[in-house]
Amino acid sequence: MTKTAFLRPRNAPAEPMESLAGLLREWLPLQRWFAGKDRPVTDLGVLSMTELFPGCLHVLVYAGHGGVPAPGGMSPAGDCYQLLLGVREQPSPRLGKALIGRVLDGRLAGLTVYDALHDPRAAHLLLERLRRPGTAGPLRFGCDASQPVPAGLVPRLLDAEQSNSSLVYGDEYILKVFRRIQPGVNPDLEVPGALARQGCHRVPAPVAWFRTTHPFKATLGVLQPYLRDASDGWTLALDALASGDDFTAQAHALGRATADVHLALSSAFPIGRPGENGRTAAAMTERLTAAAHAVPALQPHVPGLRAAFAALTTCDAGPPAQRIHGDLHLGQVLRAGREWFVIDFEGEPSRPLSERRSAHSPVRDIAGMLRSFDYAARQRRPWRPEWARRCREAYCAGYATRAGWDPRKKHGLLRAYETDRAVYEVLYEARHRPDWLPVPMAAIERLAVRGD
Repeated sequence: MTKTAFLRPRNAPAEPMESLAGLLREWLPLQRWFAGKDRPVTDLGVLSMTELFPGCLHVLVYAGHGGVPAPGGMSPAGDCYQLLLGVREQPSPRLGKALIGRVLDGRLAGLTVYDALHDPRAAHLLLERLRRPGTAGPLRFGCDASQPVPAGLVPRLLDAEQSNSSLVYGDEYILKVFRRIQPGVNPDLEVPGALARQGCHRVPAPVAWFRTTHPFKATLGVLQPYLRDASDGWTLALDALASGDDFTAQAHALGRATADVHLALSSAFPIGRPGENGRTAAAMTERLTAAAHAVPALQPHVPGLRAAFAALTTCDAGPPAQRIHGDLHLGQVLRAGREWFVIDFEGEPSRPLSERRSAHSPVRDIAGMLRSFDYAARQRRPWRPEWARRCREAYCAGYATRAGWDPRKKHGLLRAYETDRAVYEVLYEARHRPDWLPVPMAAIERLAVRGD
């Protein structure tokens, strides 16, 4: 069992959970943000239940998987998820896709339960909580008094996110509601706040947030300005590909923006030593071994991929370790006017929070963006590897103009981190989007055979 596993408290309120358990056992695995789709839910338990306002329950629920065996050892015994549950006798027909089900027994018998984030009334009342500091049981609501949020903003739920849920209010603010909860400060609150204090304009600053103190201290959601006229980098890249347009100018500017954020992060948080390449190589090799066990298509390429990691032990240590984005790709950047902005500093939700908050080589972020250009170039046939190559070159050149060092001259580091990212992508696609598996597998073949 890992440190991120959760135990069902002995004093958890059992009766409300028993009346909901059957419904949630079926509903939870169907949600895009549920991390345990490949593992059966063996246990459900309430960690915290608070009446946020009449007709809406805030619930932290434990979903246990019984320590299912997995490559490299046992998987976590379970995860904690945040739910906002609406409870009504007769819910509006407009809430159809949000319905969880009708409770047949217990204290909630005869009532219908639904995901309250789909309910405009509940979304409105949640914003009112955020506008004014206060408490509700173990929940703590805070805000930046220098940035007051107006009342009466019309909410709408975005349907594009997978690991969390987001509400947009009046096209002025966006509230990210974290779904999978781990103890500690979420980087998506911590990092933008620190960068705002550094005067970094590349990241929207938090204006309100809410946390919990029970059963552990954790961040639950963050409200930030919404860039209404912005387009995400993924959409812009695909549009350029579809129209046959060049994207190198945008990629160069994005490289400069990435370096700006890295420089601000290096000022806002402590700097570590240059990367310990031996330890990094060992961790990458361990992840490769587990992935190859789960995805047989990787196995013929393992020797070449191991060589990419082994080369780390003899190459330049590279720039010092520092706080980074942690999951940087074209979907995590927005272009408004002529400026690029960086969003979603949560990191990879599947990784422990302590790891996501620790220092890493900035090359890891760069490798993630390079892989994203490759993904974009392979969205339609014929694949456009030359388009991706030009974007990768331009991005690195733009980064070098701001950072003072060129990622392309850290060949061994860049190859290792890009290989590690491609291995992660293979495992993810095999589990969640098998039709996309050829995209990272093409990179695996390139990195293993040619060593590019």
